[in-house]
Amino acid sequence: MSMIDRVKAILLKPKETWPVIEVEETTPTSLYKNYMVFLAAIPAVCGFIGMSLVGIGGFGLSLRVPVLSGLVNMVVQYVMSLVMIYVFSLIINTLAPSFGGQKNPLNALKLAVYGATASMVGGAFSILPVMSILGVLCGLYSIYLIYLGLPVLMKNPPEKSVLYTVVILLVGIFAGMLMALMTRLITPNPYTLGSASGGDAMVRLKTPDGGEIKIDTSKMDAMNKKLEEAQKSGDPAAAAAAARDAAAAMTGGDPNVLPLAPESLKPYLVPQIANFSRTSISVQSANAMGLVTTTGSADYQSSSRQTVFLTITDFGGMTGLVKMSGAMVSGEKETNTSVEKTWQENGRTMHHEYDKDGSRAEMKVILKNGIMVELKSQQAKIETLRMLMLGLDLNGLENAQRPKKS
Repeated sequence: MSMIDRVKAILLKPKETWPVIEVEETTPTSLYKNYMVFLAAIPAVCGFIGMSLVGIGGFGLSLRVPVLSGLVNMVVQYVMSLVMIYVFSLIINTLAPSFGGQKNPLNALKLAVYGATASMVGGAFSILPVMSILGVLCGLYSIYLIYLGLPVLMKNPPEKSVLYTVVILLVGIFAGMLMALMTRLITPNPYTLGSASGGDAMVRLKTPDGGEIKIDTSKMDAMNKKLEEAQKSGDPAAAAAAARDAAAAMTGGDPNVLPLAPESLKPYLVPQIANFSRTSISVQSANAMGLVTTTGSADYQSSSRQTVFLTITDFGGMTGLVKMSGAMVSGEKETNTSVEKTWQENGRTMHHEYDKDGSRAEMKVILKNGIMVELKSQQAKIETLRMLMLGLDLNGLENAQRPKKS
């Protein structure tokens, strides 16, 4: 059975799947090499994207962990996930007799590995802060999977499975706290996960305005070949890339699309916007385990010495997730000193945030193709940023043709 088929089976038909897993002949090495190394890459890679490339903060996305620190966190989270699954299996096995079960190290590892499937797949939602609560809900589903699997694999009386699961949950909470300290887990946000009905392979995301976004999990089938090839290679980078491509396909992105080339962003970093003249310009491309992003930035200064910073970011094949985040966010917050608002306008996500005394202002636009345009200033007012945003060629950037992977 392929990894994709097993993921679907354990998530959609756990009661029927656990007996199949119980009689399967396998080894700890095979469980890790052919399954766990790929699943564990999903929350690690997506957490890196969310913290270091997309960012967190309020209604907008303004705070980013430096890329180097993000990469370190990603590696730590990935390794710790693999280690904690094994430790978790040791605890399951050790506690088995206490709940009328039978010790079986291999079955305990099966339970830990396959029971973690929902939590690992849910790690894809950590790619954006507003979606992180969905990962928490997936983690709760993993608890249910383990509850169903305990009497099958560890042979404990079914009536003792609740208490057995509670003890395991306490261990999981401790492990989660340890992981939080090492990987800076994203703060959850109050959105809900809709459930699939019938044979509909859809995850539904409820938006604040009562709308609904659908993630077509059947599109993961298209990534099956890449995942299997990555399995055979035994290359962690290939595993991470395959997991990333699967996440892109699920959310309507195109894993075969690259971001615009750095030089293609230069025309949009115009020399002059209204009475602001460009004083510096920079374009660059970054590649982290196959995730390619392009960033263009420029500084502008007015005759009155006001300074504004412009940043354009293209996530290439992962822009489906960026667009999804924009569609989910809508709200307004005002205090005595500041205003923050996010809204939808002609298919774009608009965000502004500013201090009422004019000391700070920020404006972001997520275009229809997922490219993010950002203006910031510690001197100019929000009205000035709105004027400057209108002076940019957003339509041209929105319709720009991205290159394909060769």
